[in-house]
Amino acid sequence: MSSWRHQILLLAAVAIVGVVFLFPAIPQHESYHNFADQRPFLGIQNFLNVLSNVFFLIIGWMGVRFVRASTADEGSPFSDPVDRWAYLVFFCAVAATAVGSAYYHLRPDDDRLVWDRLPMAIGFMALLAAIICERTTPKNGLPYLVTLPIWGIVSVAYWHFTQQRGEGDLRPYIIVQFGSLVAILLMMALFPPRFTRGTDLLISLTIYAGAKTFEETDKLIFRLGGVVSGHTLKHLAAAISTYWILRMLRLRRSATNAA
Repeated sequence: MSSWRHQILLLAAVAIVGVVFLFPAIPQHESYHNFADQRPFLGIQNFLNVLSNVFFLIIGWMGVRFVRASTADEGSPFSDPVDRWAYLVFFCAVAATAVGSAYYHLRPDDDRLVWDRLPMAIGFMALLAAIICERTTPKNGLPYLVTLPIWGIVSVAYWHFTQQRGEGDLRPYIIVQFGSLVAILLMMALFPPRFTRGTDLLISLTIYAGAKTFEETDKLIFRLGGVVSGHTLKHLAAAISTYWILRMLRLRRSATNAA
């Protein structure tokens, strides 16, 4: 890894952590679980928020099949087995998110929210490890493939432990979710691509930003027509964001060969 690029990334990581921890502990308020659309159907509470998770399962399964059927040799969409494994972990986490999120939305509370956030945290970290691997060298990516998902798990476990003690603190999880996206953008800006279709990753991140906007406007969107809530649309947009990453992998080629 180039020294100056390494230094920029290190300074950015320190800055992100420093800025987040300038704030006091951030608890998870109970109002978070009060989603706009709580309508039951077929005996299933919060039906649309539960059902919309099926898209994560479908896309996660499609991604796992694609990665398993691919190799890491010349002409493949992966630069190295480490890169391939990182995407496999990512898509497995996406599929697991379907289960965890559906379980949570059946009866939203803090204990169930753990199983929603755990696979998401692992997925964010696995995607970051994949980008590190393919933008630098595989030997740099391997330690991150091991340590980053563990950090994702720790961030959720820490939040839950502090929440149970009445001192909930989301700061490490915020770093995992949003810090990883900033790190990916920095990696893309600082390091030359080894594959084509880099724009697809930017599109995916943009769609995910839209998903977070839907989440924040959950009740407002539901009040507009009473048909669908912002949180349900968040699930759909986040699933599309994930699909765009799968699309990128299917279509990309070595940047060297493309040139």
